[in-house]
Amino acid sequence: MESAKVKLPRRKWEVFPGRNRFCCNGRIMMARQSGVFYLTLALITITSGLFFAFDCPFLAENLNPAVPAVGAALFIFVMCSLLRTSFSDPGVLPRAAADEAADLEKQILGSDEVANGGNANNYRPPPRMKEVKINGQNVKLKYCLTCKIFRPPRASHCSLCDNCVEHFDHHCPWVGNCVGKRNYRFFYMFVLSLSLLTVYIFAFIIVHIALLSQRDGFLNALKDSPASVLEAVVCFFSVWSIIGLSGFHTYLVASNQTTNEDIKGSWSSKRGKDVYNPFSHGNVFSNCCAVLCGPLPPSLIDRRGEIEEDALKTVAVHNGLNTSGSSSSQPMVGPEA
Repeated sequence: MESAKVKLPRRKWEVFPGRNRFCCNGRIMMARQSGVFYLTLALITITSGLFFAFDCPFLAENLNPAVPAVGAALFIFVMCSLLRTSFSDPGVLPRAAADEAADLEKQILGSDEVANGGNANNYRPPPRMKEVKINGQNVKLKYCLTCKIFRPPRASHCSLCDNCVEHFDHHCPWVGNCVGKRNYRFFYMFVLSLSLLTVYIFAFIIVHIALLSQRDGFLNALKDSPASVLEAVVCFFSVWSIIGLSGFHTYLVASNQTTNEDIKGSWSSKRGKDVYNPFSHGNVFSNCCAVLCGPLPPSLIDRRGEIEEDALKTVAVHNGLNTSGSSSSQPMVGPEA
């Protein structure tokens, strides 16, 4: 009789080098600093919940039964966009393996040695930047000392998540994740739909209070609907920033830029009359299609892949044979990992 105890292989997300949190066996990926995300979730859920509980019954009865239905559709779309943005891989670039990093350093050092005529006294440190030409513009590729790679165009290293992110836009604490190539379209849909939902709720709160005021007077209307007053205050102080953010990202989408590029002025005319955005397709429609409608690129990190390492095994052989069939007088114990 033979009994064996085999330890299941570990997943790659368990030893992921970046500062991220994983749930559902690696299917959900977020930044570790996700406290503000839960605040966002609470504000949207509570404000919408108060609207559906205290305003919608009155509005459906006295105005139009479609009011709560449209509000519910907007709320569901906002939540789906938020969760997709927050729980997705934003486009993290895998770090170079030890042998890959060593080969790259050898190539760099070798090219330096040739450039210096083999003289060690003329040694220069490895270059941290390359230049490639894209649509007539010189684009710099920076070397990341953390990830040991030359970052592709438009990529940047997030200091909070400690990852290089492809097509890096910014790190957004409100969604608890970086915003990059793989989740920007969902972030944009979230911001745009949230602005519509906020305006929608705010407008119908005013309608609710106005209808109550016609019947009972303004002060009595405020006294009879404290939840509506609270919703109106929250919406009033948030709607302006949300609409402004929607407008800013609409401009970025229309010009095919990222927040990171806009802040740095990478393609600003102030850098010279010959400087232009090499990633723009020349018109608003093409840029919007390229940013929002293109195929979603696959994740480059195999979060749920198994780690190739010596498995922990404890094999008890009662019939005098080990797992390879040879005779053994002692039980075979696998190496501790």
